[in-house]
Amino acid sequence: MPANHIFQRTIRHLFLLLFSAIMAFPFYWMMTSAFKTNDEIWQFPPTFWPSSPQWGHFLEAWLEAPFWRYLTNSIVVASVIVLLQALNSAMMAYALTHMRFRLKKAITAVIMLGYMIPSTAVYLPSYMILAKLQLLDSYAGLILSNCVSVFSIFLIRQAFLQVSHELVEAGQIDGASHMRILWAILVPVTRSSFIVLALITFIEHYNNYFWPMLITKNPDLQLVSAGLRSFFVEGGAYGLKWPLIMAASSFTIIPLLVLFLFAQKTIMKSFNMSVGVNKG
Repeated sequence: MPANHIFQRTIRHLFLLLFSAIMAFPFYWMMTSAFKTNDEIWQFPPTFWPSSPQWGHFLEAWLEAPFWRYLTNSIVVASVIVLLQALNSAMMAYALTHMRFRLKKAITAVIMLGYMIPSTAVYLPSYMILAKLQLLDSYAGLILSNCVSVFSIFLIRQAFLQVSHELVEAGQIDGASHMRILWAILVPVTRSSFIVLALITFIEHYNNYFWPMLITKNPDLQLVSAGLRSFFVEGGAYGLKWPLIMAASSFTIIPLLVLFLFAQKTIMKSFNMSVGVNKG
């Protein structure tokens, strides 16, 4: 291997290592701050590891607020939204890519136009609709108001466009129905895109704050972000219990880290396939 190539590869790896360290440092600081005292967090120059780790901060934070409920609410709501978005996005994307009907291009244009509308612009009409349906302050309201996503339709549509239409026609010749073609042919072929969609959607709704706070008032329905705020402000931790706040923030991101660890190979596979398609 030429020396010049080795040098370039080494520089590239060092740059990626430095960039990864910069990205990971806030998480490291959050985790280590959970083991510090309040004075250690604010001392200057800062310390990168506590002199005497306070291991009990995690248990204390867990017991001071019902974080088990916040985590359960976020995981259940985000998981159901992921399932519903995957179902309706797959069916809509299939219709827009491999079915023939009148006004197909117009419907596709309208959906793509909806992608340009900011979510905050539809908060008021969505709130009024949920109020009319008596779904405010309920799990059903949280889920149904997020069960359709233009981004999800766009993402799966792009994945389905990469599948040859001849494959769909072969299924039709064999007598397969549209649903059979969708779930037995297209979805398995584009599985990596669905996993990426599930990861993005889960993270978005697991961390969702403003919309759930707007339509729910019951503390038992609070998601993780709202629960952290309640602990931070209403629970009296504001400016007083920073180690507990860091501890609470640390164990609330654990589900996201676990999800990413299980899905990272598929994400990289999907990314490599996209790069390959763009180069082609």
